[in-house]
Amino acid sequence: MTWIAAVARLRARREPGVLVTVATVRGHAPRDAGAKLVVGRSETWGSIGGGNVEAVAIDRAREMIAASKPEPELMDFALNDKVTNQHGVQCCGGTVQVLLEPLPVVRAVAIFGVGHVGLELARILARQDLDLHLIDSRADILTKERLDVLADAVAQVHTHHTPLLPEEVLEDLPRGTHILIMTHDHAEDAALCDAALRTTHLGSIGLIGSAAKWVRFRKRLATEGGHDEATIDRIKTPIGLADITGKEPATIAVSVAADLLRAFESEEH
Repeated sequence: MTWIAAVARLRARREPGVLVTVATVRGHAPRDAGAKLVVGRSETWGSIGGGNVEAVAIDRAREMIAASKPEPELMDFALNDKVTNQHGVQCCGGTVQVLLEPLPVVRAVAIFGVGHVGLELARILARQDLDLHLIDSRADILTKERLDVLADAVAQVHTHHTPLLPEEVLEDLPRGTHILIMTHDHAEDAALCDAALRTTHLGSIGLIGSAAKWVRFRKRLATEGGHDEATIDRIKTPIGLADITGKEPATIAVSVAADLLRAFESEEH
């Protein structure tokens, strides 16, 4: 398997990893500069030459995978019999510098309702490196022609047409997925809010709409849904930046995207 395919496999599995690259070589070494190794929690793909260099790099990569906020780092190796090594002697005679780059699990965002605002929001979020799930109960909303504006997406875009119960998608979304509820139907929104609060593996939950809408929803979630106040408070509404007040779909989308990205950055610090 090529290193590119290995990185793609880790991303698809939503598992962290480390890309290890031979950055520089002076003198003789098992592999030339550019050789790559991908390290996952329990598997590796590729090789940077075996022996002590590779074994130490794998050990360090696994430490990075276990760390909360790993940063890229360089490791230097001298390949001679005078150096004390952890995993045997390599006496090729050269020196090697190895770059270790963390491959974090990318964020996931799910937009329920891909109408005017939802599509504009998808266009913005598609420029980010994340998994973007687009869910709608209307087949004509998710046609290839309509979503062609996302053809150059950086994100990996997944579409879900759910004609009956959009909330069923929630269980299948990746752990930590951030939910944005903005469908065309308030009843659908309400059902999604209730189901999202019952789905424990999700990230944040955001709901578009007015204060009056939220008063009605909050009451129903407490009385009919049986949710306590702390659970209901998991839902953020309104979504977006308060000081951006425009009502055009593109303006609302910019506001919601900026608010979400700001929340992502806050989580990292």
